[in-house]
Amino acid sequence: MIYPKKLETVLEYYKKLPGIGEKNAERLALATLDFATEQVLEFSEALVQAKEHLHPCKICGHLTDQEICPICSDEGRNRNIICVLEDYKSVFAFEKAGNFKGVYHVLNGLISPTEGISYEDINLSRLIERVEALDNPELILALKSSIEGETTTLFIKKIFEDKAVLISRLSYGIPMGADIDYMDVITLDKALDDRKRISE
Repeated sequence: MIYPKKLETVLEYYKKLPGIGEKNAERLALATLDFATEQVLEFSEALVQAKEHLHPCKICGHLTDQEICPICSDEGRNRNIICVLEDYKSVFAFEKAGNFKGVYHVLNGLISPTEGISYEDINLSRLIERVEALDNPELILALKSSIEGETTTLFIKKIFEDKAVLISRLSYGIPMGADIDYMDVITLDKALDDRKRISE
């Protein structure tokens, strides 16, 4: 072992972060050691506070520290257009693009029979409640082009096929298998503008 044990522990935690390998973990750990003690304490407290106080919005499932997230609370949003996403990271991607004026619904997962994830394990029942309370709503399905994404898309389409719900999906300018939250702003905007209707 080339690192002191205490440093090794810090490295191991940084390596748990996505996209962080040995070299980047070392860089981050050593940079953290350069912080003043007060900054390290503030950093650790910020992590604890985030973990304890961030939770899903009771309406849409997006990450918030309030009962209802600022997007759902925004009276200027078009509540009749709901963009359905796999996770809250994708909401941040759309909001950075800044052109979507509807609201969101976060599923917190995708249907995956191979992994034992059914429709009951994701946030679908709340979506049905929201849609049934609206007049002629549109659902924009912004799910990744994977087997799980396609399975979930088809399931949602089936749920609403006999109801007055316009269902569209992002255009296929998004690469197969790509995660929404990794898309650049231009590609995401274009995919949203060119969305394709998939309901009858």
